[in-house]
Amino acid sequence: MSGPGGDGGEFRIGVDVGGTFTDVVGIATDGAETLAKAASTPHDQSEGVLAGLENLAAELNLPLAELLGRTARVVHGTTVATNALLERRGARVAMLATEGHRDVVEMREGLKPERYDLRMPPPAPLVPRRLRLPVRERLRADGSVLAPLDPDSLARAIGVLRDEAVESVAVCFLHSWRDGRHEREAAAALRAALPGLHITLSSDVLPQVKEFERFSTATVNAYVGPAVGRYLDRLAARLEGAGYGGPLFVILSHGGVAPVAEAARLAVGTALSGPAGGVAAAVALAERGVAPDLVTFDMGGTSTDIALVTGGEAALGRGRDVAGERIALESLDIVTLGAGGGSVAHLGPGGTLQVGPRSAGAVPGPACYGAGGAEPTVTDANLVLGLLDPGNFLGGRKALDRGAAERAVAALAGRLDLGMLDCAAGIHALVNARMADGVRVATVRRGVDPRDHALLAFGGAAGLHAGAVASELGLRRAVVPLFAAGLSAWGMLHTDLRYEIARSALDAAGGLPDDAALRAVFDGLEAEARARVAGWFGGEVSARRGADMRYGEQVFEVAVPLDGLDWDAPGLSARVRDAFHARHRALFTYDLPEEEVVLVNARVSAMGRLPAATPSAPPAGRAPAAPVAHRRVHLEGAAVEAPVFRFAALAPDQALEGPAVVESETTTVLLRHGDSARMDGRGWLDIAVAPAAG
Repeated sequence: MSGPGGDGGEFRIGVDVGGTFTDVVGIATDGAETLAKAASTPHDQSEGVLAGLENLAAELNLPLAELLGRTARVVHGTTVATNALLERRGARVAMLATEGHRDVVEMREGLKPERYDLRMPPPAPLVPRRLRLPVRERLRADGSVLAPLDPDSLARAIGVLRDEAVESVAVCFLHSWRDGRHEREAAAALRAALPGLHITLSSDVLPQVKEFERFSTATVNAYVGPAVGRYLDRLAARLEGAGYGGPLFVILSHGGVAPVAEAARLAVGTALSGPAGGVAAAVALAERGVAPDLVTFDMGGTSTDIALVTGGEAALGRGRDVAGERIALESLDIVTLGAGGGSVAHLGPGGTLQVGPRSAGAVPGPACYGAGGAEPTVTDANLVLGLLDPGNFLGGRKALDRGAAERAVAALAGRLDLGMLDCAAGIHALVNARMADGVRVATVRRGVDPRDHALLAFGGAAGLHAGAVASELGLRRAVVPLFAAGLSAWGMLHTDLRYEIARSALDAAGGLPDDAALRAVFDGLEAEARARVAGWFGGEVSARRGADMRYGEQVFEVAVPLDGLDWDAPGLSARVRDAFHARHRALFTYDLPEEEVVLVNARVSAMGRLPAATPSAPPAGRAPAAPVAHRRVHLEGAAVEAPVFRFAALAPDQALEGPAVVESETTTVLLRHGDSARMDGRGWLDIAVAPAAG
């Protein structure tokens, strides 16, 4: 068995469960990288994970037990929490709330997602009102007790939980961010009366002001926690039964990894687990020289995830909604669209062509999979256009049914009074436009000009769409890694252990605390965070500090990095204030030095660096690869005979001109008219994107 930090083995394995495929990447200590795929199994994701590991072992010509016995660590990205929210298949959950405040999660912040849509119904809360149970207790905002926890009202609530066969409960008391004593007392009574009940305390999950965000985050954790915990236990048992004895880590929404026990405790932190791996990969590739400023474009079978990397660092955010539920933990700022290879093309209102957000998923999948799907998808359209080779899917292990794809697209074309090829081209163009709009949301709406960035395209479907999306946005470069189809799993092996801790630090007197109080707050948080990570492994632990701050009359806070400050020198409070003014000026072009500055939340991140695999050496010089075939593809309304190249056979610095197709076993890259590309010896295809017409 390898050590708790995941060293001492020959292989490191990353596993990313997608809506259609499960990607498994193995990296050996010499840097050799191997990708395997298996169909995802939505009924039990662990089955697809084991099938992917079997395929990886076969690629390496090893028995599975031997591969796992020689593996130092496994890092996993899971969509169990996300799927539970999207499908509303979480636990039977209840909530204990301070008497008079049980409707906070339903009133939300008094706003609708689309405030001008008069017909939009209010979002249905995860916990119905009859299971939001009032408990008599009250703390003041300073943490002092106004009314002690009433045992009789708590007992009545416990009786309802028992009668209703509740599986999980969130305890959300007023002002518990300041002191969680009443929540802890309630939890002790719950454990004594209802052994086996899954309990979430809002003071543990998010000890911060703003009741709706704290209550909502705790409720989501209670809702998805049992499913995530059962899944991770099942996966760990399957891995152990297959011969693995090392640590299993889970990548969390902030892009760091944590042991299984921590991921199960903070299940809400896995809501963006899968997409986080892709952003971690982008950061690693930025360090390897792709570009410091990247827009990630992760197009899989079900969705497309878009994020921003600036100066080699991923953008983080808080207070995001997932499936309509507010999660206020710090997480990567990822925009997700219902647009992927399996997105279904259909008629929308008024008989117009629409693509997604509904997906054919892994079962039955696109029509061309031959598994019972009959509706046309993006993959079917790409096959009809000749962009995909029906005999090269998954390296030839699965043949695509071109006839089924043509029948599905033709049926929709008939309803639109279009030819089959025109309909397929329309599906391809429409999904490109949707994804370009998603990039604008992730960049332009955040004040970033995407034209200053390169588009990093990955996921099994991205290579066919990257050039068109980049061109529409005015980007000059698109980069497609050789491991594009498994890059999220690859990225999970290039991130470190991470623990985030934050607490509200509002001073009743207003303004910033003095130097001694500031040091005490941050030193205490850092000590706690370092101790948590040190308990996970025995390596080096580092820490970063930050704060959420605002001017006295403002409603929303600004995230302010506080690294680089001298925390021991006099004048600390003034330096923190100056850091806020500078950050506010950078974000909004102005600051107000005469205004009061308020510290709302203190934040500390503790990181434990995991051993990294040595990057594989660039291949030795070889002759440029010749096309292996020519294929008729339909581009811009015309058919052309495009040369087809094998991705892995391209020589370092080999140049290609579009139109051309570059294929690997797991992805296909399209070079359009006017595009040119160069194979970088470090493992990616660098595309100079032709500008959009006009």
